[in-house]
Amino acid sequence: MTKEERVAQAKEILRREGYFVDNLWHIDDIQYRYNCDDDELAQDILNRALTNEATMEQIWFAIDMVAEDEGLTLIDD
Repeated sequence: MTKEERVAQAKEILRREGYFVDNLWHIDDIQYRYNCDDDELAQDILNRALTNEATMEQIWFAIDMVAEDEGLTLIDD
């Protein structure tokens, strides 16, 4: 099985379990853009960029907008 096939299989397993996997980031995204040949550093950059407060707030803002466009309402706490 090729790397691409293994990744596709893994994504399909996660998709069936309810995870969104259509927008994944890879260390190559860092290493193609920056002079960075350290995989661990590239992974850390992705982690910090994708889990910072501003990114998370923007994602929730976008989710709320799309959900409201679909006529969904928030669950009362």
